[in-house]
Amino acid sequence: MNTDTTSHTRGFFITATDTGVGKTFVGTQLVRALTARGIAVAVRKPAESGCEEIEGELLPADAQALWDAAAQREPLSTVCPLRFRHALSPARAAALEGHELTLDMLARAAKRDAGSAWLHVEGAGGICSPMASDGLNADLAQGLGLPLVLVVPDRLGGINQALMGEAALRDRGLELAAIVLNTVQADQDPAMDNRAELVQYTDVPVFRMGHGERADATRLAEYLMGYRSGE
Repeated sequence: MNTDTTSHTRGFFITATDTGVGKTFVGTQLVRALTARGIAVAVRKPAESGCEEIEGELLPADAQALWDAAAQREPLSTVCPLRFRHALSPARAAALEGHELTLDMLARAAKRDAGSAWLHVEGAGGICSPMASDGLNADLAQGLGLPLVLVVPDRLGGINQALMGEAALRDRGLELAAIVLNTVQADQDPAMDNRAELVQYTDVPVFRMGHGERADATRLAEYLMGYRSGE
């Protein structure tokens, strides 16, 4: 994959253990927290599927949420240039709609016009979901050279998903900067404490968000602002 559009490496790639577990929610909270600290954030959702067509234009809901969180500092077309109707993986949606979608195309879209801004790239689906005709989310993150933030549903089974996700990323030589447990259901057992248990099995910092616990977005932003790749 050719990613020589720029040499931009300042930022993070946000991914998850599954689809529908809150990548965009976590991302918007993080971007708002960074923006509030005076950091210019270049948000990128290079490809989004399941877009609704309004007045002849496909509108990417997740990308728009990130765009709003970043104070709409760039055109939405820069944030998300590759849009598809089918609510499937970008790779499958593109194929069904007769479009080519490659990792190189996605990497160029992610880096385009980012300049010196903090680069916040969101994938689609889970870590190993198909992202293009020639690769997965993990492959795109690797090509961009960005550390990852892994979003995990804070529910029964979350510890297993987090540790399996961490192992999958490390097997690929990817750098995991943080794990975020996102509360996706309000009626979970109050005796459950995934964070307290998870920190016993990983040396990756673990944060929690969702259902009134957005304060961790501030702590996550402060941690990532001081993060040094490779340390």
